[in-house]
Amino acid sequence: MRIAPCCSSVSCPGRHLPPPRRWAWRRWPSAGGVFILPSTNLPRVFDAQPAVTFDAVWKKFRRGERHDSLRDLLPALIKRGLRPNAAALGAEEFWAVEDVSFEARAGEALAIIGPNGAGKSTILKLLTKILRPTKGQAAVRGRVGALIEVAAGFHPDLTGRENVYLQGAIMHMKRAEIAAKFDDIVEFAGLAPFIDTPVKRYSSGMNARLGFSIAAHLDPDVLLIDEVLAVGDMAFQQRCIERMHAFKRQGVSIVFVSHNLQAVANLCERAIYLQRGVRAQGPSLEVIEQYVRASDRQQAATGSGTVEIVGGELFDHRGEPAPVVEPGQVMTLRVSYRAHAPVSDLLFGFLAHRSTDSLLVYDANFSSGELALRPVRPGDQFSVDFRFRAHLTRGQYHLACHVFDTATQEYTSRMSPVGIFTVREDRTFAGIADLQVTSTLAGSRSREAAPGIAGQL
Repeated sequence: MRIAPCCSSVSCPGRHLPPPRRWAWRRWPSAGGVFILPSTNLPRVFDAQPAVTFDAVWKKFRRGERHDSLRDLLPALIKRGLRPNAAALGAEEFWAVEDVSFEARAGEALAIIGPNGAGKSTILKLLTKILRPTKGQAAVRGRVGALIEVAAGFHPDLTGRENVYLQGAIMHMKRAEIAAKFDDIVEFAGLAPFIDTPVKRYSSGMNARLGFSIAAHLDPDVLLIDEVLAVGDMAFQQRCIERMHAFKRQGVSIVFVSHNLQAVANLCERAIYLQRGVRAQGPSLEVIEQYVRASDRQQAATGSGTVEIVGGELFDHRGEPAPVVEPGQVMTLRVSYRAHAPVSDLLFGFLAHRSTDSLLVYDANFSSGELALRPVRPGDQFSVDFRFRAHLTRGQYHLACHVFDTATQEYTSRMSPVGIFTVREDRTFAGIADLQVTSTLAGSRSREAAPGIAGQL
């Protein structure tokens, strides 16, 4: 790379990078992948047209494909060209993205959730033109800020300072514009002591902080964020979420890929659940609920099956179904069981999770002795009522149950979710539990001016 001598300017990074060529897209190698941003100066899009369009997109990959030489590559290309239907799957190919469609408009945040391997990161790479769709169209209007992989887009031998200017140049920003934002970028990333250190010495968290800060300060019209924020500390993650809320107010479109369902619910109005195509699409809380239900069904262990959980019903204090409750309301989860073998010593587990991030809120076990349950025999059916007060903050929660045989030290059955409910709360407070805190004035004392001083005033 050609480096021009320093101009001795106060805001100069120390070495000059050549101005970017007028390409529609520019790729730069990095330690972690490729970070691509459009190099054209496009105005921010505020009209009704979608800023992000993903229309019936399919993308396939080949298992174990390697091209170590031109001799390996040419036969593969010829074979593909001679295939009657180039979009059809070959023997060693698979669909990474299957018939996915969505749009995101100005000021809208769209989440993409799903298990590992569902194609979430591939979609972002299709939007940034790192990959091309096998079928369908992927388009973005305006300037794109993307953080797809840790260290992606950074030249490992350049310092943090130089990489800031490099990314600005790729965005086709003037040096004066970058210099005006430089201090804010460094302050947001919290990397002032290390900004003149080569980024190959950075940790994954430092790379993510600098990458997000650059993407967030270079005035994007569309922001594409992958799970890389998970490597940052909690304080930095909170700053990132706050910045993305500010972007939404400014009309920036956001596509957010994350396993942090609480952050998804907090930031995004809509979500897409991917698993071999689109399983669900709509309001984020509804999509999260479907994802959590599916995940729980896949992870639930049947156990030995000596005592089976048949199902559960959730009631309020009047004995009526309780999908939505007030904080502190009395609720009852009635769980039905069926025995398939003689068992005497059992533990009945009751768990509550916050649906948006599967955070464990409560976990307790109750023995057969506490329930006055006599030893069960094959064919016996019985029910257990778990009564509790929903001292929880606003949000959706799901309940799970299990049966544990203390004699064999194994689970006989698990079920999740057994019940789902939403806590409705108008008061403003955050956290998990409603501690029912009240405040009273315990006393006050006012300071009176001394007579001598008062007389002098």
